[in-house]
Parts: sequence; C-alpha cells; structure tokens
Amino acid sequence: MLRLLALAVLAMSALGPSVALAQKATFYTVSYIEVGPILARVGAAALRADRNAGRKDKGNVHLDVFQHNERSNQFVVLGAWTDKAAYEAYAASDRHKALRAKLQSMLVAPIDTRLNVALSGSAVVAPAKSARDAIVVITHVDVIPPQKDNGVIALKVLAQDSREHPDNLQFHVWQQIDRPNHFTVIEAWSTRGAFNVHQMRKETREFRAKLAPMAGALYDERIYRNIK
Repeated sequence: MLRLLALAVLAMSALGPSVALAQKATFYTVSYIEVGPILARVGAAALRADRNAGRKDKGNVHLDVFQHNERSNQFVVLGAWTDKAAYEAYAASDRHKALRAKLQSMLVAPIDTRLNVALSGSAVVAPAKSARDAIVVITHVDVIPPQKDNGVIALKVLAQDSREHPDNLQFHVWQQIDRPNHFTVIEAWSTRGAFNVHQMRKETREFRAKLAPMAGALYDERIYRNIK
C-alpha cells in the first residue's frame, strides 16, 4: 500500500502541475499523430520541443506526449486547458504552426485532434521518472448515438471501480464535444502486469460486456510510454 501511494504521489507531481492547478482545466484535447516508421525519432523530438514550449503558454494546465509501446511512430498528445480560447491560442501560435509544417512531410495521415470535456477525472499527469515501469493506456470508445447516456453511465462506473484496483495511478474519461457518443479513456498503471490483472478483474469484464451491444466501433485500446 505504501508503495502504491508513493507511486501515485510521484505520478501527480513530478512532471506536471499541482492537483490544485489541474482542477482549473475545463477543456481537453487529444491529438493522434502518426509519422513514417523510420521517422519516429525525428517526430518524437519535434513533439517534445512543442510540448516543452506549450507548457509555458498562458492557459495551459498540462501538456504531454506519449509514444506507442510497439509502433514507435505513433504518438498521442494530451492537453488540458483553462478554456477553449487557451487551446486556440496555442494552436494558432507561430511556434505550433511551425511544428505542423515540419511534421507535414513526415505524416502517414493527417493529425486527428479531438476536443473534449472531462466526464470523470481531469487533467492527466505523466508518471514520474522514478516509476520507470509505468505505462499509459489510451482507449477510444465509440458507442452508437442512442446509447450515449448508457455509455456515459458505464464509463463512469468503470473509472470509479478502476481507481480502486491495485497499482492504478490515474484513470480519466473525457467526452468529445462535437460527438458526445465518443470518449477517450486514459489510464496509468505502475506496471504492465498491473494493467493485465486489471483487464481480468470482474468490474472490467462486466464493463466490456455492457459496452459490447452499444459499441459503434472496435474498442481501440493502445499502450504508450511517456516521452521524457
């Protein structure tokens, strides 16, 4: 228990804002980025530089970049902002436009950015450097529109239950603004083994069983590591 508490504290403080600051966020962004397979290092360096600069922008609460554990040319950028205007200022900055221009020739497909509000949890803070075995799991969940409210209920229950599972560091659910039947689930676990156990827990399997008849697409679950 003491080890779990220590990991959780590190995850919430080492590379991100204070919990008090995180509570000021009202607007959240998820950007999926895929560069050519041989360009993973170049893409990671460009995204890291933009992340470091973006964290200093007015209205940014948290900004981080995660790299797919197996397909290293796939990235996701998670941002938390005080409001939509703060994100729009970041996106319109010359610095960020330069990043997009630099990435343009590297991309396999256009950058996919989704705008969200928090459904359960809030801003995501990357696991601390000392939690070297920690993983971040990001899942896109799509339910058919008539099942949107049932999907919301099921995801809130999953988040509440999962936070009680051993070695969970964080668990958040965001809801897409323009497509409220689309959601992003963001989890941090102290080890891959802890996540594997979580997947087979009664509560997780019950959630997947409830989700199956209302799903509008495959359960898109991806495992990432934080880019330091």
